[in-house]
Amino acid sequence: MSLDEHHYALTVRWTGNRGAGTSSYRGYSRDHDVEIPGLPVLRGSADPTFHGDRERYNPEQLLLAALSQCHMLSFLHVAVKHGVVVTAYEDRAEGLMRTNRDGSGQFESVTLRPRVTVAEAAAPDVLEELHVEANKVCFIARSVNFPVLHEPTAVVEGQAD
Repeated sequence: MSLDEHHYALTVRWTGNRGAGTSSYRGYSRDHDVEIPGLPVLRGSADPTFHGDRERYNPEQLLLAALSQCHMLSFLHVAVKHGVVVTAYEDRAEGLMRTNRDGSGQFESVTLRPRVTVAEAAAPDVLEELHVEANKVCFIARSVNFPVLHEPTAVVEGQAD
């Protein structure tokens, strides 16, 4: 295997057969488990709008989480590379998905709103550039076909907002 290739594997197991399988649209549960060796099982379902269980994660939430996580990890990496010390990071991400008359749908955009706390004041344009660079190297953002927007804020550690 090449160092340039990274393979990922998991099992998605449908657990929603209520006894009659998919004999009717409302007759089955959308519940499923995502199993990754060595990790706790991730209990998934559909969005409640699509007859899913609101107590389980849905794919749309997980896509949004993947984009937010990837941007954070990419941002922390580029911060180190540029000598910016980050001491806290929180993102309140939102995604916009539209459904079509034929039952299909797609994400139209995701907006990340990272709140980054840094050890020392940095010029706002420096932090903005770090977000731009992070977006360029984020594996997940580079893989989607919709815009991933950023509305970052920065706070200096120890200073009031």
